[in-house]
Amino acid sequence: MIFNMHLEEGWAAKNDKHVDREKFICLHAFSNLYHISPPIFIYLLKECYLCGTRKATHKFNVLQQHVFHALCNAPQPDPYTFIVHCLYILPLLGLQYAEGFSHLLMCSLKRLKNRKPALGVLSEAKHLAARLFVDILASSVNHEERILIKILELFEIELKDIGEARFGSVTKKDDMEKARAFIERHIVDLIESQSYMTATVLVEHFSVNLGQSFLVKMMDNNNFKAAEKWAVFMGKPMLCLLVQKYVEMKMLKNAYDVIKRNNLKEEFPDVQRLYKESSLKKLAEKGLWDIAELRAMKDRQLLEFVVYLAMEAGYAEKVFELCDRYSLEGFDKLTVSDRPTFGACYLDPEKLMIENIIWVDDFNGLITATNYIEGCKVVGIDCEWKPNYEKGCKPNKVSIMQIASENRAYIFDLIKLHQDVPLELDSCFKNLLCSPNILKLGYNLQCDLYQLSQSYGDLECFRYYEMLLDVQKLFNEPGGGLSGLAEKVLGAGLNKTRRNSNWEQRPLSQNQMEYAALDAAVLVHIFHCIYNQPQSTCNEVRSKVEWKSHIVSCMGNAKRKE
Repeated sequence: MIFNMHLEEGWAAKNDKHVDREKFICLHAFSNLYHISPPIFIYLLKECYLCGTRKATHKFNVLQQHVFHALCNAPQPDPYTFIVHCLYILPLLGLQYAEGFSHLLMCSLKRLKNRKPALGVLSEAKHLAARLFVDILASSVNHEERILIKILELFEIELKDIGEARFGSVTKKDDMEKARAFIERHIVDLIESQSYMTATVLVEHFSVNLGQSFLVKMMDNNNFKAAEKWAVFMGKPMLCLLVQKYVEMKMLKNAYDVIKRNNLKEEFPDVQRLYKESSLKKLAEKGLWDIAELRAMKDRQLLEFVVYLAMEAGYAEKVFELCDRYSLEGFDKLTVSDRPTFGACYLDPEKLMIENIIWVDDFNGLITATNYIEGCKVVGIDCEWKPNYEKGCKPNKVSIMQIASENRAYIFDLIKLHQDVPLELDSCFKNLLCSPNILKLGYNLQCDLYQLSQSYGDLECFRYYEMLLDVQKLFNEPGGGLSGLAEKVLGAGLNKTRRNSNWEQRPLSQNQMEYAALDAAVLVHIFHCIYNQPQSTCNEVRSKVEWKSHIVSCMGNAKRKE
């Protein structure tokens, strides 16, 4: 029987009579490996791989299927010994083929072992595999460490097999000790070369005890996965040491996960609370108060911790809201800080000399605001919407839009204006967003414009714009967002405590109004600081960019640079 391994067409090519036969490698020998030696087999394997132009992944998938069937066709003396001989030969092909083909052969053999468990590993094959393992460990045969581990597991090599391969026999206790010493020496070498995962597998497989120093060394080198694997193998005392090290390194999540997986709550009663409090504090610093509340809801002590965080952040309305909702007592005598302590001093309307923050939710207010903004040369724009914490759910409709000059901010209630005066809203915002005389500043403004178009698809005003400048694109900042940029340019950042508050509640709190106004107004102040003060340190930033080259417009379906 003859069958073909044409990797360009895959399995379908076998029955296609119109395919040019010269492009095939006819491997009739694969139908019966009784007379095929490992070198010939490897040669045919390589030729099959070189045939065709498909991607490597496709080729290997097809080849693996063929190799599996080939191993069922009487390789001599048995499939396991045959593969070991192949693994000895593969490094001679060079790294380009040895690595991939070795994995291919081992995976095919593992599949055969799972499908036909009766074809167990014979003693001769295991002895030869142990010799190969020793040769790889001693660098006499060049294979990567993953192949070393696969040989160990697939051929079920034990310490006595290592002794026989290394010293000829293990008839005496001293022979076993020599074999163990050989493994331990190479484990130490692997540790020195920072191959921690391979070292851990050998430690576990051969029951080698290296003490606490091994664990500490792995963790000091940030190889936590290997450290956890070894600690689990070594048992409870080493797991406790692992948790202690995580706590010392302030990696509370890792410590908590180990405690939870290995039932160590009694040994570390405080770590779980420390981790949860740490998580709540991170959420509070990001302004994710609703998520923090959900995480703490079933634990009164954690709810009280969230209240303290809100007090520390100067978030008075959240303090009163939580105390009222969960009947928390004892906080009425405490005062809420006017300024949060999460970081440095923050900007406020007084510092930016914002004289008026004006709420717009009717036709008259819309006209007044539009007339004022049309007389400005530069304005900042921002939007807010109620966060949606359900994964995969559609974002909520944009609730408000802020447009600010250097000293005045208008906050437009888009939900109400769209409901009451949609045509007038569309007309006014068209005049503003499409005006070539007003430079409109934003931070990641494309995101806001996308949300606006999704929220109010019937309005044309959010589809087109002119003279937009995304301040985010002017700076190569590693992080910190608009607040970090404000701190760098203006000397103080923004309090992002209320970023993820409920922007659909009416009326908005005074703090929400100030937060919204600052997010828009600060853009104008950053622009003027850099553009108008050539002697300041801000000029270093200005020299790196040309503002005009970043101004964009979108009229119709086309987007062009000015």
